[in-house]
Formats: sequence, structure tokens, C-alpha cells
Amino acid sequence: MTPDELRICNVVDTLIKKNRSFALWRIPGESPRFAMQTSGSARLLYHIEELDEQSGFVIAPFHVSKQHPIVLIRPDIQELPSDEEIKVSCLWNKSSMPTEQEFHHSETLVSYPENPKEDYNRRFNTFIEPLHRKQFEKLVLSRSQTISAGKTDFSPAAAFHKAIKRYKYSYVYLCHTPETGTWLGCTPEIILSGEKGEWHTVALAGTQPLQNGELPTEWDDKNREEQEYVAFYIRKQLQALGIKPTETPPAPVRAGELSHLKSDFSFPLPDNKKLGELLKRLHPTPAVCGLPKEETYRFIRENEGYDRSYYSGFIGWLAPEEKSDLYVNLRCMNILPRSFVLYAGGGILASSETESEWLETEAKMQTMKRLVSIDNS
Repeated sequence: MTPDELRICNVVDTLIKKNRSFALWRIPGESPRFAMQTSGSARLLYHIEELDEQSGFVIAPFHVSKQHPIVLIRPDIQELPSDEEIKVSCLWNKSSMPTEQEFHHSETLVSYPENPKEDYNRRFNTFIEPLHRKQFEKLVLSRSQTISAGKTDFSPAAAFHKAIKRYKYSYVYLCHTPETGTWLGCTPEIILSGEKGEWHTVALAGTQPLQNGELPTEWDDKNREEQEYVAFYIRKQLQALGIKPTETPPAPVRAGELSHLKSDFSFPLPDNKKLGELLKRLHPTPAVCGLPKEETYRFIRENEGYDRSYYSGFIGWLAPEEKSDLYVNLRCMNILPRSFVLYAGGGILASSETESEWLETEAKMQTMKRLVSIDNS
């Protein structure tokens, strides 16, 4: 790293240690951006529609609850503070810093299966049954994996720096709040972006590895069907609001070492004050949940066997009067003091096979695993 990059990493890692609410993110093709709240607590919301007319950096969970509220970071400053500034009391005081017990508390609340693959196979069998009965059209089965942090000098900021170099086609973020802890992710999926009257979302699903570093040209029926379910859902939700989107045919896109099928939807939105209402209609999409939406959402929460937390929620910059960029929180991890909790999932259809779906989650987790060994290069 250059001296300036090392300085930035030191500042960002210090903000995490000081338990400050901030976000650092990079939209593909743009320079990294920063926002931080310098006083008070981040705003907590318990209904997605409460995001109407709000501005700031949003961290929303898969399922909104008291334990996992929507967190809105107020952008008091949008430039990274200097080394000197982070030492002065105007940015924080000692009373805002977590105790050692509070800082490690989250690691004591999570339990994990002794044999992850056997547990996944059992869950898969539970998920495939209603698909065979045609009760559901699609379900998304996900899992988490916890790996030891190993050395104690892991730098989340250095991992972010490595990610923006490695994953240039993905939205990369690092955020921290006392309510959510520290999260790092590299996601390819927009849930809502745009400004003024022009807005954009995507239907992204289906997964294949790159072929000799290139996008695959052949996609099987299972992957195409999976992507079409997402596209159908988005069309239906937008049309219910009286929106007639322009849609592109599905095409392969890169996401790390993987590729997905994506259709783009562009549409006008006369009233930017109702972004929360639109997000409520879109989230969770069949890319992270299933069809029909409400029934599969309930089934997943009852049968998946763990709490997704902020994985498969949405995250990003919300600014109704400016430009908003919100992404589905995929390929992410929760960074704990002594470990990393990684998340991945995949779409299950009646034609799905256990082993291939397990391997897909393994491949998706590699996106984060490649970042947890930081050599400062």
C-alpha cells in the first residue's frame, strides 16, 4: 500500500474501534465515498416505508425486527477525518466507546451446526419438498459460516482496499454502527438507484463460474428460469404502482469469479418522496427470498434454521433529492473481534440438486474468504 492508503486504513480502523457510525463505499466505476455521523445515535426504523423522504446511508436487514432494525447513518461529514481530527473530542467522547464486554457480546449469541454440510442437506430436503408439491415456484436457501480471525491485527479497512481492487464490477462497502457491528460486502445486485425522475433496478439470478476468466455463453434452463422468476416479480411490483419500465433481455455479468444473468429495468418516478414505499414493494426480491413472496418469506424464516441478520437485506446511499444507490446485501460478512461470519445462498427450484447448490454457496463465500488474509500489498 502507499503511505496515503495506509493512513486511510489507520483512520477507518480507528473509527471502528471507537464505535463510530460510518460507511465507506465504492460504486463500480467511481471513487470511494465516505459518510459519518459525528454525534448522537444513528436513526433506527422498524418499517421500510419509514424511509420515505429520508437521506443517509441505509443498512436494512432481511427481516426488520427489534434485534435487527433498519439503521440510517446521518452524513454529518462526508470527508474522511485526518489523524489529528480523530483525536479531538468533537468527534466522540469516551462515554460513546463500547466496553470490552459490549464489544465481544455479539460473538456469544450465535450457535453453529457441528456439520455444516449435513445441516445444509437437511435444510435442502425441507426446502425442495414444497417445490415438488408445486406449493412454491422458487425458494432461496442460504447459510452462514464462521471462520476464525486468526491474527488479531486484521484490518477491515485493508480488506476494503483489497476488495475495490479485486472486485471492480461490484459495489463494495465497509460500514459500522453500534447497532449493526462491522459489515463488509461486495455485491453485484442493485435494488434501486437513480436520481430526479430516472430510476433503475435489476433482476439478477442464476450462477455460473467464469470460464477461463470469460463470461459463459451457455446457460441451462434452471438458471434461465431462476432469473425469469425475479424479472417477472419486478415487472409485477412496478406495474402495481402504475410504472411501465423499459426492460433489457437477460445477459451475463461478472461478480468476482462468478457470473449471473441480469435484466435491467429503467423507469420514471414522478414522486421521489415515496422511495420507502417502492423499496417495501421490491424487498425481498425472489433473488433472496422466493415466489410467492409472502408465503416463501414466512417459510424461510421458519425453516432456514438461522437468522440472516443484515445479509440479503439492502444497503447504500439514499438521497431522494440527489442520487441514490441501494444494493442487495450479498457476498458479505459480519466482522467480529475474533471471527468472521460469512453468508451465501442460492435459488432452489424443483429441478435443483443438493450437491450443486452446496457448491454454489461455497463458491459465493470465496468472495469474502479471499479478503480475510490481508498482507498489506
